[in-house]
Amino acid sequence: MDTAQPDPEVPAHSGAGGWAATEDGGDTDASVEKVQQYLKAKDDTSRFVGLALLKSVLDNSPTLQSDEETITSLWNSISPKFLDRLLRTGSRAGPDQKDSKDMLDLAVAVLHTFTVLLPDEAKQGARLLNRIPRLTSAVLYSSKETAGVIIETLLTLVSFPEGAGIFAGLDIDEWTPLIEIAPEHPHVLSIFIWAWERGTTALADQQSRNGMRNKIDQSIQSLVASFSGTDATSLLEFLSHLGNLDAELIPQDPKWLRSVAKFIRNLSTKRPTAAGRSAYTKCAGTILMLYPRQAPQLLFSDERDSEKPFSYLFINLILVDIRATLPSLLQKLNDAEYPQISQRLAAALDVLAAFIGHLIAWIEELDSLDDAALPSEKPTFNMPPDLVLKLSRSIGETISVTMEYLRDRWDASVAGAAGLHPEARVGAAHTSTGSHKTLAWDSKDGDAAADPFTLSALRAIALWLRDDDGEALRKEAAGLMDMLMELYQRSSTTSTLPSASSPRDRQDYRLPILAALEGILRTSRGVEAFDAHGGWQVLSRDLVTVLDATSSNPPHDLEAEIFRGTRIALALSIVAESETSTPEDRMGLVTAVAAYDVPPIASAEGARAATANNDSEAALLGFQTDVLRLAATLLTNANPGMRRRYAHSASAIRDIAEQLRGSSIGNNQSPAASDLDDVLAALS
Repeated sequence: MDTAQPDPEVPAHSGAGGWAATEDGGDTDASVEKVQQYLKAKDDTSRFVGLALLKSVLDNSPTLQSDEETITSLWNSISPKFLDRLLRTGSRAGPDQKDSKDMLDLAVAVLHTFTVLLPDEAKQGARLLNRIPRLTSAVLYSSKETAGVIIETLLTLVSFPEGAGIFAGLDIDEWTPLIEIAPEHPHVLSIFIWAWERGTTALADQQSRNGMRNKIDQSIQSLVASFSGTDATSLLEFLSHLGNLDAELIPQDPKWLRSVAKFIRNLSTKRPTAAGRSAYTKCAGTILMLYPRQAPQLLFSDERDSEKPFSYLFINLILVDIRATLPSLLQKLNDAEYPQISQRLAAALDVLAAFIGHLIAWIEELDSLDDAALPSEKPTFNMPPDLVLKLSRSIGETISVTMEYLRDRWDASVAGAAGLHPEARVGAAHTSTGSHKTLAWDSKDGDAAADPFTLSALRAIALWLRDDDGEALRKEAAGLMDMLMELYQRSSTTSTLPSASSPRDRQDYRLPILAALEGILRTSRGVEAFDAHGGWQVLSRDLVTVLDATSSNPPHDLEAEIFRGTRIALALSIVAESETSTPEDRMGLVTAVAAYDVPPIASAEGARAATANNDSEAALLGFQTDVLRLAATLLTNANPGMRRRYAHSASAIRDIAEQLRGSSIGNNQSPAASDLDDVLAALS
């Protein structure tokens, strides 16, 4: 079989003895000018000697290492093509393999040295960044020690957007050497995630983004295969960052998801280290958020008649971690490890929220499942009823502890403490109710609203409060009403800013808060707190904003807003129906609804489209109907004098209802049609 020979343009080296002679001959006595003469020579032998001398001089001259001008000059003296030939020759098998490896080691060492010493501007130049493809290929033929140096060098290069773009643009086959050594060199995974995050922003067309998504999918599949037989801690940690990618780059319905779920199951049941617990928690939270249809079945479903199902053990581990960490968390707000703790707890709460959603769906499916259902259609959540009850109690306790922590965290971050000396309250918090000094032990790097823990905690709390009938927790949650209203207003404000147009740039608390209110407002204490903190004004203002937007925009552009508007209407209806008489300050909403300009899409043509399973138009009609029902309830509960003053508004609302009802002809069995009949009856 033919074997590749060293590149004829690169001098064959005489092994360890010749290497030592070169170093001894030059050593630190060689001047920079002498080194540059060798590097600028036309023959490769002189260039090779120059590189060897250069490495020795730099390693033994601390003063020179800090001289950026001289370092840049030396770097500019090196031929990039010569470095590429050294890397290429060292990446081949042949009879002079020892010399080839020496060439590769020297080229890698020199490149690594300059990635450390060069100023950032020079590091981002093409002379250095264009070495990324050769370095990536050289990993396969290098020793373990040299592979580590290559990885460190690549980590530095992909930390710059230009370098990340070059690495991301490589073919999948060029990534393969790094994928194969990832289990032994976990930092390889950082190279990939940095490149996918920072190197894909310039992908302009859909075809490019689809191609990158396919490459990412194939790479993860190969990584999963490489980590087979290991505990996969570093892989799970790596996969927890997938949520940071652009949504269009995240693989859809990936084949590797089942294998990742097995990694999580195995690691969580084998007494993992602290790093292992963090990795499986964050990875589980990520895949449950990214794949809400597939991941819950993989993580929460068990074989029938299992004495201790995995889902029971797994959720218990999550709950114990939350309850054990929260009591001392305030003390760690300014510690260097707090961001990691916050991310782990946020992921744990995301897992809990997903489990609560899965549990609720299972219960609803049980209620609606008939005996004639096929076995494949029966619920796959196979937990004995006694364990479900035990887990429900544990979840309730965890939700309570979480709400208690949020209360303390919010007091420290925003509310401040009026009795403390000003010197103990060093930070300024600006809220809708004014500016307050914060406690000294709140986080110095950001307030509670910016903490990912807060949003994840509210998601889990909201789901439990909405669907669990326990009144004690709902009353306890009423004590968070000031925080809920402040966060809602912040989200409403930031959502209108151009800089906050991307979900990744802000935290939107509105939907979790609305879900929580569906439970809280079913208690008298909840309604009292809602009124005390201006809840009606906050939500009705947002409702009118959504209503106005539907007048001038097609519904398919406003799906998220229409959904939010529907939840607002439900929350306000709960309040309105709990009151025996409508207060005067509620009637501003009636006036706003009466002034609503029904868009053309809500005409007969639009409703027929809704009948034809057009989801967006059907959602719009449902939202409009819910708002009209809310207005009718307010008018019905108003005292006679108030109803007379708002007679014109009532007439206008009745006209809107008749217009929408007329568009529902041919779909008399739809919920909207019957609800509109109720509105017309109430206002007649």
